Order: sequence, then C-alpha cells, then structure tokens
Amino acid sequence: MNNKLRSIISVTTALLFLILVFMNFIGYWSANSFIQILFFFIMVISIFNAGFEICKYQKLKS
Repeated sequence: MNNKLRSIISVTTALLFLILVFMNFIGYWSANSFIQILFFFIMVISIFNAGFEICKYQKLKS
C-alpha cells in the first residue's frame, strides 16, 4: 500500500471517530456506556496512529 494512501486512510479514520465522539457528546445520538468508552479509546488510538503515519510520510518525502 502506498504511504500517502495509508496516511490519508489513517487521517480519515481519525476524523470519522472524532466526529462520532463529538456527536455523542452534544447528544445527537446516544449509546450505552460501553460503546461510548470504546469509541473514545478508538478515537484516541486512531489520532495517534494518524500522527505516526503522517510523520513517517514526511520523513520518507524528504
């Protein structure tokens, strides 16, 4: 898989989970507490993963 494509997929995943957690926070949709905690931790992990992928892409680019 191309490094640029991998970084785009990671950023997209992080943004989608960020939007889902924010929508739950403002009360647009509701879920039980297990799903809320699960989505929150997936969001945090996907943000870190997106940061690592972007850093790797920038190192390979230069």
